[in-house]
Amino acid sequence: MNDGHGRTIDYLRISVIDRCNLRCVYCMPEDGVDAVDHTEILSYEEIIHLVRVFAGLGFRKIKLTGGEPLVRKNVAHLVKEIKRIDGIEQVTITTNGILLADTMKALAEAGIDGINLSLDTLNTEVFQKIARRDSFDKVMEGFKAALKYREIPLKVNCVPMGIEGQNVLEMAELARKYPVHVRYIEMMPIGLGKQFEFCSEESILEGLKERYGEGIPYEESLGNGPGHYYSFPGFQGKIGFISAISHKFCESCNRVRLTSQGYLKSCLQYDIGTDLKKLLRENASEADLREAIEETILRKPIGHQFGSQIGSHAEEHMMAQIGG
Repeated sequence: MNDGHGRTIDYLRISVIDRCNLRCVYCMPEDGVDAVDHTEILSYEEIIHLVRVFAGLGFRKIKLTGGEPLVRKNVAHLVKEIKRIDGIEQVTITTNGILLADTMKALAEAGIDGINLSLDTLNTEVFQKIARRDSFDKVMEGFKAALKYREIPLKVNCVPMGIEGQNVLEMAELARKYPVHVRYIEMMPIGLGKQFEFCSEESILEGLKERYGEGIPYEESLGNGPGHYYSFPGFQGKIGFISAISHKFCESCNRVRLTSQGYLKSCLQYDIGTDLKKLLRENASEADLREAIEETILRKPIGHQFGSQIGSHAEEHMMAQIGG
């Protein structure tokens, strides 16, 4: 499936729920968001049906997100069923790790192809300040549980916020000590993220160089997205960067997003898309669903304009409501 700018779109990020067991300051208000009724969330059967349609259009990679996806019961069943769909080559999940120790075995048995663990600091007090929950130990239990499955790639995603005590350079120790990749993700100016400034890739690289020596660019692919990586001396894993603002990568974008309420978004910054849930619940045919998806992808914007005035269709929802 190609969009109107010739890019191959084969990667679908699916938010399975808008709820979360953390209240990270750049993602959710302290009191949470107004959770929609469960009947407004796509059922697993509806998700599976839509993935079959996407697979028929050439989609090969699925990422399950939230909110916090593991808050929803029996996500491993959804993983297993998606893995059975012809054409789907990879199913991965992004989680905050709080429930990972309890679900890792089931996810592995379901065939999960990768775990992305969101963790912004190794300082327990700063973790509580960012997440507004005292759950650091549970996250590290999940981290250790995932490490037991060496055949399943584990990545740690850190969002540098420039706040005192976060010490993002310390996060690299996880890649030095363990066979995991640590990725620094620039703060996205979406929702509450607009309140924070991102730390530049160059400043983090310079700090890592002073601490660990020169990083050497790693040319091979380590995932489905836009991350680029460096090898550091003595590290078991790699250090990666996803720098959507300072190193814009829209020309190679290969993804679209499906919200928990079934809205297909073609670009993170814009609210442009299609309500697939409405079509599903009106008993639209598979041909009608295919046509709606194709039209949305063909209209996919050429790129984001974060930092500029874009006029109409700016996304106003928070990341938890969109799907991180």
